[in-house]
Amino acid sequence: MITVNVEKENKKYKKISILGHAMYADRGKDIVCSSVSSIVITTVNGILTLNKGSLSYMVGKKGMKIELKSEDETTQLLIHNMVNLLKDLEKQYPENVEVK
Repeated sequence: MITVNVEKENKKYKKISILGHAMYADRGKDIVCSSVSSIVITTVNGILTLNKGSLSYMVGKKGMKIELKSEDETTQLLIHNMVNLLKDLEKQYPENVEVK
């Protein structure tokens, strides 16, 4: 299962970790993992295009961790959109994605 942990402080997104594997299909053929990856990478790349200093991220064998360095409205809205997309995916694949 992919677990998405969302940390907020004063209603602002601060940290997000995406860990695990969806186990929907074999690696390389897993549409749920591909969906999560596409949502997260597109969001991170979009934010960094607008403001290179707004976040930092680390990719490892187990997943990805994002730390927000900016509380600007655009960054917060794009992260909020990302979380909502992941929650929509969770509704469709509750056995494979969990957003906390």
